[in-house]
Amino acid sequence: MPKKQKHYDVIVIGAGPAGYISAIRSAQLGLKTACIDNWRNKQGRLNLGGSYLNAGCVASMALLESAKLYHAFIHNGAEHGIVADTVDLDVGQMIRRKDAIIDDINSKIVNLFKHHKIDTIHARAKLQAAKQVAVFPVDQAEPYLLKAEFIILAAGSSPIELPCAAIDNDSIIDTGAALNLEEVPRRLAIIGAGIKGLEIAGIWNRLGSETVLLEAQETFLSLPDQQISREAYRLFTEQGLELRLGARVISAKKSNKKVVIEYQDHEGTHVLRVDKLIVATGRKPNSENLAAPEANLLLDESGYVHVDENCRTNLPGVYAIGDLTLLGPMLAHKGIEEGVFVAEQIAGIHSPINYDLLPSVVYTDPEIAWVGQTEQTLRALGEPIKVGVFPFHASSRALAMGKSEGLVKIIAHRDSDKILGVHIIGERASELIAEAVLAMEFSASSEDLARTIHAHPTLSESLYEAALALKKKTLHLPR
Repeated sequence: MPKKQKHYDVIVIGAGPAGYISAIRSAQLGLKTACIDNWRNKQGRLNLGGSYLNAGCVASMALLESAKLYHAFIHNGAEHGIVADTVDLDVGQMIRRKDAIIDDINSKIVNLFKHHKIDTIHARAKLQAAKQVAVFPVDQAEPYLLKAEFIILAAGSSPIELPCAAIDNDSIIDTGAALNLEEVPRRLAIIGAGIKGLEIAGIWNRLGSETVLLEAQETFLSLPDQQISREAYRLFTEQGLELRLGARVISAKKSNKKVVIEYQDHEGTHVLRVDKLIVATGRKPNSENLAAPEANLLLDESGYVHVDENCRTNLPGVYAIGDLTLLGPMLAHKGIEEGVFVAEQIAGIHSPINYDLLPSVVYTDPEIAWVGQTEQTLRALGEPIKVGVFPFHASSRALAMGKSEGLVKIIAHRDSDKILGVHIIGERASELIAEAVLAMEFSASSEDLARTIHAHPTLSESLYEAALALKKKTLHLPR
């Protein structure tokens, strides 16, 4: 395999949020940088941003906004004095709007790369020994080798496939294809009621699809605080989502233009017939074929790249970040922070990441967001705690917006008053959680939050009121 003469300080493999940010930060620090990625969009065009942009979070949020507008107009327009004889639904236009947003963000990343003089290489890459990367261009040109002092692996992750529900890209599809349907399925099933399954379910349910989620676990949303999960279950059920817990799918096959699903729960075996089936059972790291055998890159039994607390692999000068590792959950902002962290390490700057204060978000409607510990975990550890809760139905701003579902929950240490966890379900929870993260990063007490003046009326006041609730001093609730 021929070697190109170009030599880099840093080569980044992957242009998702972890990869493109690590490339940008490396270039900002004066390091000669290349970024290799082979993502193609559904039109076959080469796109940066990885699955996060093209088939994940951004795409999902864009579609959800369209679905929310349609649903609100149909179901809540009259109370606002907005009445129309007919409302037409153009799913194709919703998809085109989503694609336009993706293209716009992709263009912005491309321009950032040009501004920072980052070489973009559209190819498949494989780590070789001696800090070399084999490059296999997408245009079928001859492969070649590149060398760099430092290599950052940021290849991301992909949906897990199920043998019992093989993807056929027609009736049985993955989460990426679920964001490109051109018409609303009359009846839709989703395997997996985790974060991605719920986000996709919320879109198609609002557009009129009868939606059933089949979740193998007996518990619903185990990561947030249980009070938040219970509230989410209640609200999503009221919205029309059919949540079947403890439902293990045995088989799924296409028959007479329908998908016939066989699953088991504690009551026995059941058959479900739907128009579309979406498999949303989690993601796996894209580590297969990422490194040549002679490179001796160390992986665990699940395919995650083994790294230390500084994202270093077992190979000198080679780092792994984002979804490839088990350092923190598979979150875009986790990957972004690691991208910055590693680039700065290479440049001799050490600014460690506080993995304990990574916020998590579920982009449903209402949104769910949390940071820190749950009440059940802290009680199991025997920690002395106190809890403050404020419901959005007592918020003037939430009522004015017609978004009064959900609550804010703050957990603090009973003696020191230090905030240990904040959990939110409600409108703009993804934005509100930032205040909690900032407070906890500076080891704030609940009193610090309660003494911080919040504008009135705002949704952020609910954090203030939840902090007051810890001392039984809420202003807009009976004590």
